[in-house]
Formats: sequence, C-alpha cells, structure tokens
Amino acid sequence: MKKLIVVYALLLFGLTNAQSIKYGVTGSFHKGSIAGIHGVSKGDFGGNVGVFADFSLVTNDIYDSAWLYFTPQLEVYTIGEKGDWNEDKKDYQKYSNVYVAVPLYIKYYLKNHGYKGDIFIMAGPKLEFLASEKTDEGNAVKEAEALGFDSNKFGLGHRMDKFSYGLSIKVGAKVNDKLEAFIRFDRGFAKIYPDYAKNATYNRFLGIGLSYYLGETN
Repeated sequence: MKKLIVVYALLLFGLTNAQSIKYGVTGSFHKGSIAGIHGVSKGDFGGNVGVFADFSLVTNDIYDSAWLYFTPQLEVYTIGEKGDWNEDKKDYQKYSNVYVAVPLYIKYYLKNHGYKGDIFIMAGPKLEFLASEKTDEGNAVKEAEALGFDSNKFGLGHRMDKFSYGLSIKVGAKVNDKLEAFIRFDRGFAKIYPDYAKNATYNRFLGIGLSYYLGETN
C-alpha cells in the first residue's frame, strides 16, 4: 500500500505546474466478482470512495474550457462474491475483500461546436493493493475431499496476491459546475489467486457513481 501512496504523491508533485488543477471527492456503487474461480459463484454489491485531481493538459482559453485532463485517483473499494462449489444453493462460500487503488485516467470531454461539452470519457490503468480479506468457506474443502473431489478444482483454500493491476473506464456527464455522474467498468489483468491454474482469476465490477468538485487552482 505504501508503494501506491508514493506513486500517487509523485504524480501529484510532478504535475503541480499544470495550467489548472481541479480536485474533489468521488464515490460509486457497483456489483463485482472475482472471475474464473470458486465454482458456481454470484457477484456481490460493493462500494467505492476516493479523492481525485484533474490536471489540464490543454490550454484554458477561457474559464474551465480545457477538454483534456490527466486524472489520478486514490480510492478504497470493496469487492466480493458467493461461491457454491456443489451447486446445492445453500452453505455458500463467502469472499469479501477491501482494496486501496490508484486509477490513472486520461479524461476527454467530447466537444460541442468546438467547445468543451458535458459528456466525457475516462480510461486508464489501475494499480491496487489488497488491504484486507475475509474468507468464509465453511466445511467446503473437507466436504469436497470427503466425496472424492479435488477441492482445487473449485478454487477452494487458495492464497491471494496482495498486488494487482487492471483497466478502468468511465463514461459520464456534467450535471452542473460541481457535480458529475458516471458509469464505471473495471477489469483486472493480474491473477488474484496465483496458485490456481485452471482459469485466470481477476477482479471486475460495473457500477454507477458521482464526482463532486471541491475547488480549483490556477
């Protein structure tokens, strides 16, 4: 986690000479899961809160006219799922994880008659650190092995990697001078369970959220 904070601090320090900097808070509500593991599983709902800064990459000819920004974000989010190794629809295995993440977005506002519009697209890589994990598999491992199954087949009892990375995309619209609404999709590319060989395992979620601007410097 210290590495992520250092990366974020260096980015902010290196961009302090940007023409304008807008900053604020952001949050979202999503449904996510850990793909490719835990037998028949269902995604759980989760949340996300963070802070962000918009560093303008083009000239502001008039106030708030920049249409291209670099937008690093520091956030905390939850993600989890319910597994059902024997598909009996009872005694689910429960997985709940908390991550600290740093998405690094390029933010582009679609132009309207040559001027900055209200619709924007954001995309960029995301680095994340597993801050906490809560696993409740009950007797699933013993039950599987007692019935002659290999528990590894269902992804039971595996350790998790602390660091992972992926891609984050947002599409949204300006509500007013302070508020923006967006839809967000995140897809990991790193294996969350490195010892599980059957499938690639990664975090993913789809959510909706809001960003609120607290201020701007020039």
